[in-house]
Amino acid sequence: MNNDITFVLDSETVEKLNAYGELLQKDPSTMLREALNDYFEKEEKKLLEQKLSEKDPMTDLGFDEFWDGVDL
Repeated sequence: MNNDITFVLDSETVEKLNAYGELLQKDPSTMLREALNDYFEKEEKKLLEQKLSEKDPMTDLGFDEFWDGVDL
């Protein structure tokens, strides 16, 4: 499997990447990897929240709904 991906960054993004690289003493690959990892974590959280909100309402009973009509 090929691990190379080609993408294009506009000149403003490249300038910021270089400037922050100098300020933070990090190479662009490290900064991009960190940024992507942050992005993936946020998107995974959104997907999990979306999945939970799409849960079938008939299987998500509250305490009172569950015990309604049960004689003890």
